[in-house]
Amino acid sequence: GSPVWLHRLSINLRPTMSLRILGLAAVASALSLGNVAPRASVSMSTRTATPLPATVKPGVVSGQALVDLLQHAKENKYAIPAVNVVSSCSITACLEAAAKYGGPIIVQFSRGGGQFIAGKKAKNDNDAACIAGTVAGALHVRQVAELYGVPVILHTDHCMRSWLPWFDGLMEANEKHFELHGEPLFSSHMLDLSEEPLEENIATCKEYLERMAKFNCLLEMELGVTGGEEDGVDNTDVDSSRLYTQPEEVWEVYKALSEVEGGAFTIAAAFGNVHGVYAPGNVDLRPDILHNTQKYVAEKLGGDDPLPCLFVFHGGSGSSVEDIRYAIDAGTIKMNIDTDTQWAFWDGIRQYEAKYHDYLQAQIGNPEGETKPNKKYYDPRMALRSGEEVMRDRLCQAADDLNCVNVVPVL
Repeated sequence: GSPVWLHRLSINLRPTMSLRILGLAAVASALSLGNVAPRASVSMSTRTATPLPATVKPGVVSGQALVDLLQHAKENKYAIPAVNVVSSCSITACLEAAAKYGGPIIVQFSRGGGQFIAGKKAKNDNDAACIAGTVAGALHVRQVAELYGVPVILHTDHCMRSWLPWFDGLMEANEKHFELHGEPLFSSHMLDLSEEPLEENIATCKEYLERMAKFNCLLEMELGVTGGEEDGVDNTDVDSSRLYTQPEEVWEVYKALSEVEGGAFTIAAAFGNVHGVYAPGNVDLRPDILHNTQKYVAEKLGGDDPLPCLFVFHGGSGSSVEDIRYAIDAGTIKMNIDTDTQWAFWDGIRQYEAKYHDYLQAQIGNPEGETKPNKKYYDPRMALRSGEEVMRDRLCQAADDLNCVNVVPVL
């Protein structure tokens, strides 16, 4: 049954969402779970989740369907991979992986990824290219996602205050899409104002959540600071004390954002995570913070649900599968992956070049003869497809570690 806090905070959203969500994370975009798995060796668990809620259908989910899907993940103890994409090729790898491991996927765009999709030479005054590319990527996902038979969450990654023109452009795109189709273009967005004083962070997030609630879009906000560097966000020299968020801070955010009628939100709170890949022992991950915060929030709410929060764990650099599973036991339902999938895509291209090196040195002439054409080898689709396949298999490996397998029938 539904937890007590759900009934207490339930609000009729227009015309869907009726659940408030709390997530907790260290906002990093790397899930370090080992080396890229060879294609032939990918295997997945045989665990089976309970049936998905009736609201959750193949294709992009938002509103009540998104809320129900995240609740399903918590109850069945799996976390959904959230993958940064920069092209139709990385989008394809995500969707293929989800269909193969039989579970939902979160396809997310960074500001830089959106600009790359639009083209690095496209005019970017007031973030015009960043907005256009992100919207174009989302429209592409919406057009093809249903064909893969899995639920897909459309999300955007870090947005600091100086990047708000990008965020505002996406808000306008959502409002237009909602007016035409009754749902937002994106499922959710992230605001990262963690470097600002807590009061200012909360105030800005609340202001945007009030706007987003009107078109049934979920907000993810960040507390604390994630170490390392990713896509224009550099915290390599941050004081280590800022890598860990206190339960009291989470509760302050929870109280404030819960006041927004129809609002749905997640909270990314730092617990030692970093961007990038690091040698074992260089990262002091503290997933126990998740458990402690669950207990603290549950006591504040006064209900009988020991896991009232839905946690978001953005990355797992230097962390073990054991730590990741421990975080999932605490209600983690989302995990970011970027660094490892970037490597996997490149590794697929590298493998292709190594295998067909002698066929890729000229348009004509290869080991089979001086006049033999090489067009079928240097066709860009060949190397890119190899990148897609290795990235896909790396995501299947990650999904297995996250228990996000056999949630939906495998195609």
